[in-house]
Amino acid sequence: MAVAASICGDANEQDTSIIDIEEIQAHDSLIGTTNRKLVRIKGFSDIKVEKVKEAAKKVAGPNTGGQFVTAAEHGHFRKKCIRISTGSKQLDACLNGGFQTMSISEVYGEFNTEGTFRPERIAEIAERFGVDPDQALENIVYARAQNTEMQQEMLEGLAQNFATDEYRLLIIDSIMALYRSDFIGRGELSERQSALNAFLRRATQMAEEFNLVVFMTNQVMSDPGASALFAGADGRKPAGGHILAHASTTRVLLRKGRGEERVAKVVDSPDCPEREATYIITTGGINDPEKA
Repeated sequence: MAVAASICGDANEQDTSIIDIEEIQAHDSLIGTTNRKLVRIKGFSDIKVEKVKEAAKKVAGPNTGGQFVTAAEHGHFRKKCIRISTGSKQLDACLNGGFQTMSISEVYGEFNTEGTFRPERIAEIAERFGVDPDQALENIVYARAQNTEMQQEMLEGLAQNFATDEYRLLIIDSIMALYRSDFIGRGELSERQSALNAFLRRATQMAEEFNLVVFMTNQVMSDPGASALFAGADGRKPAGGHILAHASTTRVLLRKGRGEERVAKVVDSPDCPEREATYIITTGGINDPEKA
């Protein structure tokens, strides 16, 4: 809010007081928003939108899109990426160090995680890594959406948190649950995919803009005639179709192994080959089997 107001002041100082721009939280968000959407904001005209965007581009830099940069410049920008460990050395090795920021990572399988967020589990995991449990819980914000419209609004609202605080991880559990319940049957499939595409597009922008790992869980569905590209040997495939497949930078299939073991398989990634890792779930979170 404050950032957007300062930009407007630079572009046209006398207009600052009449602009209501709650949805735009940072320079990159403003640049990535279409002119058609910006002119709907109270106080914005076509001319003002052009001035504001031009000012935002000067502040945000060349890597926000719309400008050509050299591969060396882009490589320097990518050095900001960090990897978040899973807690398992084997799984981290499969992912070249963990899940990477500035991208969407999707895990799917026949495991039910929806509605199971437990603060006490966070406290147990924090203790394993020597982090104060109370501090860990204070650094996490949690909300539960009841429908897809609420989910979209919540995502937009998070931009303010990310613009002012050093968050590095956004977890969506699960990405398809509400879309599959709000849009029923083939008659609403096109509308569902359009809404899903808008959500994923915004999530991708936020991952790049705020240097986040956007981590999504996903459901699986049975389809005996499914393409081998997206389905396993038993015909199971992740929900969401091609739109979700293209939005996810890294896709990991989770399945049961022997006994308490679980297997994670990297099925799609731009910088990781297809490979598997075995892990277990302990009191302190994900770990390697020999560490049990």
